[in-house]
Amino acid sequence: MLVLIDESGDPGFRLTRGASPFFVVAMVLFRDFREAERASRAVGHARESLGVKPEFKFSQSRDPVRDAFFEAVLPFDFRVRALVVDKSGIYSQNLRENKECFYRYFVQLLMRHDDGVLTGAHVKIDGSGSRAFRRELEHYLRRQIGPGRIKKMRFVDSRKDNLVQLADMAVGAIARSYYPNDRTRHDRWRRVLEPKIEDIWDFR
Repeated sequence: MLVLIDESGDPGFRLTRGASPFFVVAMVLFRDFREAERASRAVGHARESLGVKPEFKFSQSRDPVRDAFFEAVLPFDFRVRALVVDKSGIYSQNLRENKECFYRYFVQLLMRHDDGVLTGAHVKIDGSGSRAFRRELEHYLRRQIGPGRIKKMRFVDSRKDNLVQLADMAVGAIARSYYPNDRTRHDRWRRVLEPKIEDIWDFR
């Protein structure tokens, strides 16, 4: 199994200074590596045909690009599981004051509550953060999730990984649906992605 993880929003709590009210983390799951390779090639072809450089990012894409992206990837066999955190319901001082702790906690929560699908998984995570943070995160996730569930974990540059870009677009589509200011479009891409969504956990 191949698992791609990315997030939308930030772990900060200064909402009046621009922090996002929601933090969303999602994983895209491919049970077949050959299917993942085919999907990766489709993302690459879509990027070339649409003239997107250097990568697909939901937050930076125009609506027609989003439409074309999801049209290109929906034929492939993958699933999406997501965790949505409304920060107004978080009271733990540790989570509110320590951004790295916040990120680690909710990534492992998503991975632990996987309905039993993670077994011998090859995991790729968008590789932001220092080397020390990435090393600590890997140790933390392996410890929390338990033996046998993660076979290999890598932190990758999303600009060089088509499937991490798929994770970015998927989590962006889900996150956008929680901001209904534009009522005509806020859930447009989540509805497009709906056939692939296995679970969305609204954390309380």
